[in-house]
Amino acid sequence: MFTVSHIAEPKLEFAFGQKVEYPRDGLFLFGPCDSTNRFSTMQFGVIGTPDGVKRFEAWSLKMRGYIAIPPPGPRGREIEPQHVPFPGFKEAFHSEWPEKPVSVISDITEKEIKEKLYIQNRHEAIHDCVDLFVSRLIQEENRLEAPPDFWFVVIPEVVYELGRPQSRVPSGEALKGEVTVSQKKAQDLKINPTLFGDEEDTDIYEYATHFRRQMKARLLKHRIVTQIVRETTLAPGDFKKVNGMPLRRLEDTATVAWKLGTGAYYKGGGRPWQLANVRPGVCYVGLVYKRTELTMDERHACCAAQMFLTNGEGVVFRGALGPWFHADTKQFHLDKDSADRLVRVVVEEYRRQHDRPPRELFIHATSNFTDEEWEGFQCGVGDQTTVIGIQISDAFDDLKLYRTGKYPTIRGTALVLNQTSAFLWTSGFVPRLDTYMGPDTPNPLLIRVQRGQCELDTVLRDILGLTKINFNSCLFNDRLPVTIKFANDVGDVLIAAPMDSEPRLPFKFYI
Repeated sequence: MFTVSHIAEPKLEFAFGQKVEYPRDGLFLFGPCDSTNRFSTMQFGVIGTPDGVKRFEAWSLKMRGYIAIPPPGPRGREIEPQHVPFPGFKEAFHSEWPEKPVSVISDITEKEIKEKLYIQNRHEAIHDCVDLFVSRLIQEENRLEAPPDFWFVVIPEVVYELGRPQSRVPSGEALKGEVTVSQKKAQDLKINPTLFGDEEDTDIYEYATHFRRQMKARLLKHRIVTQIVRETTLAPGDFKKVNGMPLRRLEDTATVAWKLGTGAYYKGGGRPWQLANVRPGVCYVGLVYKRTELTMDERHACCAAQMFLTNGEGVVFRGALGPWFHADTKQFHLDKDSADRLVRVVVEEYRRQHDRPPRELFIHATSNFTDEEWEGFQCGVGDQTTVIGIQISDAFDDLKLYRTGKYPTIRGTALVLNQTSAFLWTSGFVPRLDTYMGPDTPNPLLIRVQRGQCELDTVLRDILGLTKINFNSCLFNDRLPVTIKFANDVGDVLIAAPMDSEPRLPFKFYI
């Protein structure tokens, strides 16, 4: 018989061991959890066009002071608890936000950017545009004795508009590039190379037609961390439509400051918060699979693992390329040896950080686990670690749960189906916010303990907690746990450019 229960909202830990539910409350009242041993001043650089850098500098000055929440709108309530004033970066993160960046690169013109982005071949266009930024970043990093901890990459709106896979240059405005080989021809040449050197032009198709993903991928081997931000985010008042309305609909200034400030603190080496009251020795791994375009074999995919600790720190491990996609089931599965190798490096990294292997290792995936790959995972973790396989899938419209009143099901509601599976509502009404932040009736996640032994209640609590450690924003929660939420983003970066090594880098390099 089905039972309905509620899991209490997980708390987060901040400075001095203080625990609250909402990240903005904790930072506003207490500061980050690592504030007692953190740096005194943020060390970041900025790269962009001259106008972009000016807009960044004007916005940057605001980060040093108090930013009030907006007055309620015509349909808003007098008090909206989700809005928290930004007290100033130093007050929130106990670190100084500098008056000026460590390094400034402002010699990239918008004219140069447009000349690259308007090239007709989209692979060539995006590659050459990314080159403008990547080459200057690498040059500056090599020049400086003490380079910044991370870089703000300020992009004009044209990069956002034309720097994505489905973007197209307006008819009649496209420019001719230098690449003459088509993508189809490039695929053929990879399989059947010629003696005439045509293969050189095919390399361009190994780079994704997505500005952000390609930039992140190309900077991995140089260990350069970036925070990409649009000029329209920093100075929305400078950009209007023809009718005088704002070009973009943005969140209020305080919310933008919370999000960019949290991301900056994390990418600068800080830890804003961590899960409170966690079990020691627990490690979570999210499996990442991504198919590449430059192959004739639809089974061929890249595999990676995202390791997350209870303190929110994450590391990405790139696994082997192989025929992991199975068309009959529409799922990805490793063979025994690849599963063994992948999880073995995860355990090794955990041991390096903690001088011991994890007690429990939870593997999160959207698919189930085959006998062969599970045998590999068990061999890879060793005798001192218990491994548990959890399948997390989006239930979409499989089930709707309603309650009386104005708001939908409360976040943390669980409909337990049996001892190993349950529907879990990770979005819904949140008492602290006194509202539901979504537009539609919330859909649950379907959680299944597929392999290994663990109490279902423990698994559900862990997953609910993992929806609260996204340091790339400062939200109350995400709908998906961090192990699953960023799987596509990490996978997209891993296949966005050729890689001649298997990087083992912190999560901040990918987001």
